[in-house]
Amino acid sequence: MQKGSDVDQIVLLYTTWPDAETAETFAAEAVAERLAACANILSGARSIYRWEGAVERAVETPVIFKTRTTCVERLTALILERHPYDTPAVVALPVAPGGSNPAYLAWVGTETLE
Repeated sequence: MQKGSDVDQIVLLYTTWPDAETAETFAAEAVAERLAACANILSGARSIYRWEGAVERAVETPVIFKTRTTCVERLTALILERHPYDTPAVVALPVAPGGSNPAYLAWVGTETLE
């Protein structure tokens, strides 16, 4: 299978960061290292979550990385290594080729490591 042709191997990796600056710094590194083809840094999200027995509230910056399955473990490991949270949100969501733009999925495959 040629690089970029495995459109069924694309993954969205969802994370949250404490602020836009931290998110952008990491996202730029992930794209430069070809661990993700693209990172969408979303506007601040209001999070309500339980942590250590208490209900907490925070403004966080969600980031969605577009990558391939062969990069997910390395990208996740780098997030866990560099993230300032003790337990950062990192969730891998497989992309269904049906209903997706095959040309876009091929581009993600081409722009990331095999």
